[in-house]
Amino acid sequence: MLPLLTALGFWQLHRAEEKTGIQAEYDRRESAGEIAVTGTLRSVEDLRFYRIRVRGEYEVDRQIWLDNRVHNGQVGYHVLTPLRIEGSDTRILVNRGWIHQGQGRAELPSAPPPAGIHTVVGVATVPFKGGYRLGPAFQADGKWHARWQFVEMDQYAQAVPYAVQPVMMLLDAGDQPGGLIREWKRLDAGIAVHHGYAFQWFSLAVTLAGIYLFFLFRKPGRAEGTDSDIEA
Repeated sequence: MLPLLTALGFWQLHRAEEKTGIQAEYDRRESAGEIAVTGTLRSVEDLRFYRIRVRGEYEVDRQIWLDNRVHNGQVGYHVLTPLRIEGSDTRILVNRGWIHQGQGRAELPSAPPPAGIHTVVGVATVPFKGGYRLGPAFQADGKWHARWQFVEMDQYAQAVPYAVQPVMMLLDAGDQPGGLIREWKRLDAGIAVHHGYAFQWFSLAVTLAGIYLFFLFRKPGRAEGTDSDIEA
């Protein structure tokens, strides 16, 4: 158990360091100026973490409701809407923000995007692929399902009948057409949590080592009821 607990502690420290590095790259690219995205497909590295500007029209077809998103202790969805880029058949997936799930899960809440052509600005991101999944993103029965548990860009690109840019836009906060509640967390916001978990794993490792050493060097006591305990 000791090597396992120690390895878990160092893994949490590695995750914290990894998030710090990603956030530094995010900040550097975000401040590098806006990139105008057209219908020409770009690579992930060309766009990831940069501020991008896209002009196009929202489409409700193939819109995703990203399930189990929490805001201020309330459960809801992130609404991911494809934007058809002006002058092309290429789309880009736009995360318009959070919306409360409503009275229940029987029906999705109403969050129609604005009609017409708009210019939207945000940060290009790629949804995290790692981590433990409790199940698939959606029910794979050959039908389109609007409610997804998580999203991966390559999976979305395979599920739609058109070309799609390999990044997802996080729509800027403020006066943006079609925006919902948008309070995007920094990538390094969970670093303190990783440090806390690392401290717990290392503490358990130290405790385990202490218990082991205690029993290893403890002097054996005399067993009760032996002949040596009986007075002559």
